[in-house]
Amino acid sequence: MAFSKTAMASLIHYRPLTCAASASASASHPARLVPHPPDLINWVRREGGFVHEAVKIAQDELNGLGLAAADKIPKGSDLIALPRHVPLRFQPDGGGVAEPVLADLASKVPEELWAMKLGLKLLGERAKIGSFWWPYISNLPETYSVPIFFPGEDIKNLQYAPLLYQVNKRCRFLLDFEKEVKNAISDLNMKDHPFGGQDINASSLGWAMSAVSSRAFRLYEKKSLTGAYSDVPMMLPLIDMCNHSFNPNARIVQEQGEEQPEMLVKVVAEKEIGANDPLLLNYGFLSNDLFLLDYGFVIPSNQYDTIELKYDGALLDAASLAAGVLSPNFSSPAPWQQEVLSQLNLDGDTPDLKVTLGGPDLVEGRLLAALRALLESESESVQKHDLSILKSISAEAPCGIATEVAAFRTIIALCVIALEHFSTKIMDDESMLKKGVPDTTKLAITFRIQKKSLIVDVMRDLSRRIKLLQSKETASAKG
Repeated sequence: MAFSKTAMASLIHYRPLTCAASASASASHPARLVPHPPDLINWVRREGGFVHEAVKIAQDELNGLGLAAADKIPKGSDLIALPRHVPLRFQPDGGGVAEPVLADLASKVPEELWAMKLGLKLLGERAKIGSFWWPYISNLPETYSVPIFFPGEDIKNLQYAPLLYQVNKRCRFLLDFEKEVKNAISDLNMKDHPFGGQDINASSLGWAMSAVSSRAFRLYEKKSLTGAYSDVPMMLPLIDMCNHSFNPNARIVQEQGEEQPEMLVKVVAEKEIGANDPLLLNYGFLSNDLFLLDYGFVIPSNQYDTIELKYDGALLDAASLAAGVLSPNFSSPAPWQQEVLSQLNLDGDTPDLKVTLGGPDLVEGRLLAALRALLESESESVQKHDLSILKSISAEAPCGIATEVAAFRTIIALCVIALEHFSTKIMDDESMLKKGVPDTTKLAITFRIQKKSLIVDVMRDLSRRIKLLQSKETASAKG
């Protein structure tokens, strides 16, 4: 999708909702919506919020614009606190004239794209003259480096089918949802119009969805009759400028009590923060697919990244043949083996055939259990174990060393097949990066390098495990 360049708006003039394509600016350091937006720290303080005197907005070469410490901050210090009225949330029963229109549109958004629901509210506030949240919104990036804004060639450059599917799915949704929005607002008069009479297209919808997916937090809100809190997405001004780390130095907490009847959202220092150190939150233990789709970046050597495969008997037959594993036909398991597959939800009326390699488990437990069962000829060797044992890679050779080695060799062969689906090799990718490429191309190449490196790491780990098993088998035979 190619989008026109944003026309900069003042506080008193018409604010167009067009968006710039990410290729028109640096994807790593995008411009903000207006050239000189209001001071966000001062705005939060004026609205009754708290910002630690040592917290500053700073440009980081690695992470872009974010928050940092101007001076040393002790562990346990409150860094930022937002009163309840400052976070931007979407409340369908908010009472505004335009809210029923937004509520109806939000009801047509699938739950997996929840960011679009809050995005509708964000677009409405962006268009509104005198919006309470304008000091915050004007500080948002003009562009986002998520794949829906990539040039078509760079979407192809991802070379990873599961992510390509998700990107295309989101693009199709935005194009279809544009029609829904246009139909909903076409005959509205100005006072009922949720976007100030402005036209809405896939570009502006994509900007809003990306702004929310990359910056919103899902926090608890209202307490139900059962005592449980509902999970509500909200945008947290200033707090959402903290960048990500799996080793964060800060965390978000919510407080409510007798002295603080209204919910307060705070960021607290988890450890001492040194002068000029960035303020870092953990966005979640996510794969690079989700980091790129929702946030527009890739984590090198991400320990939570995975490669997605489809559980398929014919594919396993090909893998076992390539691995030199003598096995029954994976496509025609024995009845007892089929029962194990059903328990793993890999067979039956509505099976879940998506399995993964990598991440903390190295091999998804369902795939490992299936291979252990299918490569074992004796049902007793499998059925004497709980499913949890069969799914655990730390349970050493529960069905015997020969079966375990065969399972690992089959997975290694699956890895080889997965690597063949990429049209370039890691060395080719690294050579391209050294030559210098546009930011979106760099992101796409970096993403696929990480996927291929993950596959290679899984192969090395399993090869090491095979050697250990074989050495134990040799030692046992000698003993």
